[in-house]
Amino acid sequence: MRVLVLGSGAKEHAVTWMFSKSHRICGLYIAPGNAGTNELGENLKGINPADPEQVAEACSQWNIDYVFCGIEDALENGMVDLLQKRGIPTFGAPKATTRLEADKAHGKAFMKRYGIPSTAGTLVTNASELERAIQENSGRRLIIKKNGLSRWKAMFDSDQPEKLLEYGSQLLEKDSILLEQYHVGISLSIFALTDGNGFLVLPPCADYKRAKENDQGPATNGMGAICPVPPVSKQTMDLIRDTIIGPSFEGLKQEGLMYKGVLFFSVVLTAEGPKLIEYHVRFGDPEAQVLFSLIKSDFGNVVEAIENETIDSFPMQYNDNSAVGVVIASEGYPGETEKEIPLKRIPAFPEKETLVFHGSTRVGEKGETLSTSGRCFTVVGLGNNIVNANTRAYEAVKRIRFDGAWYRNDIGNAFFED
Repeated sequence: MRVLVLGSGAKEHAVTWMFSKSHRICGLYIAPGNAGTNELGENLKGINPADPEQVAEACSQWNIDYVFCGIEDALENGMVDLLQKRGIPTFGAPKATTRLEADKAHGKAFMKRYGIPSTAGTLVTNASELERAIQENSGRRLIIKKNGLSRWKAMFDSDQPEKLLEYGSQLLEKDSILLEQYHVGISLSIFALTDGNGFLVLPPCADYKRAKENDQGPATNGMGAICPVPPVSKQTMDLIRDTIIGPSFEGLKQEGLMYKGVLFFSVVLTAEGPKLIEYHVRFGDPEAQVLFSLIKSDFGNVVEAIENETIDSFPMQYNDNSAVGVVIASEGYPGETEKEIPLKRIPAFPEKETLVFHGSTRVGEKGETLSTSGRCFTVVGLGNNIVNANTRAYEAVKRIRFDGAWYRNDIGNAFFED
């Protein structure tokens, strides 16, 4: 099987790494890829991964048998629709289903239709609606999000009306927004593979969105993740499956929106029980990096089960490790960052203990590795428990150096046992 992976982030490096280990793969291509994927397959640098026609032409040129699409822009642009129309099997959601993610208010309405416990959300389209909604929730901690897709994590929470009004007004200049009540509890990222009929739930992850320790600072696209999440029991996962995951797929079936790919459930464990915050129709980054590091099964066999519509009975195998992923970002992130920073040679680590996935990197003209801004690496430590995994991750992080590099120092700490 000749596979094309679309994208250039650390998530795509992790996906490429999974395919590179498969005995079913005879050709591996990445568009456009990064310095890490360049070591595992062939980067197709001149292709826009969000342009369906360009990707379809590349599939013809390189005789691609299967496309893995997990980037928001490509999915919303109808990538899956076009490729499947051309007879190319593709991992990913069609344009109609991407609205669950691309329009958060639409996703909330879907949850309500199928009785899925969720965090309440109010769609706001202008300044007067925003001011009224904030006044009606006076004294409560609220979350403001951009209603549509955003390249950067457009989110802010506060219990101070003036700050909420200021941030919300800025977002309203470009898009409608969603106003949600803040819920105290463990936040989970849960992924379920689907073959268009059945589904397979993967181990839960937890990610770290804030830039600074103790979940302070501005929101980012993710500064770290862990898998599995120690406090989450089988009983809790069964409850989430029965009340959130199962009804969601049943709703997709009823509305003719099923597909072959993954559905991402952002869940918070509240005092009233698990509640769904929002959907994504792709793997998360950095959650994918820690999740994939624990999967033992041949990924070629996994996608074959998805194509054959047998994923619900697929005997997925995992190793017994815990995984802690730490993101190393360039100076200025999540704001403006300097580009084209030369990176020192990345040390080699034992793969059973540490994995390094490239994000914003590329290969320079002289073969050197350059950062291209933002989140440059995800370093995943593996261990027999979260403490050992954390130790290995940070030992490796300290050995990866470049000017302006920074990272959070507390990924996984909240789940350490006394």
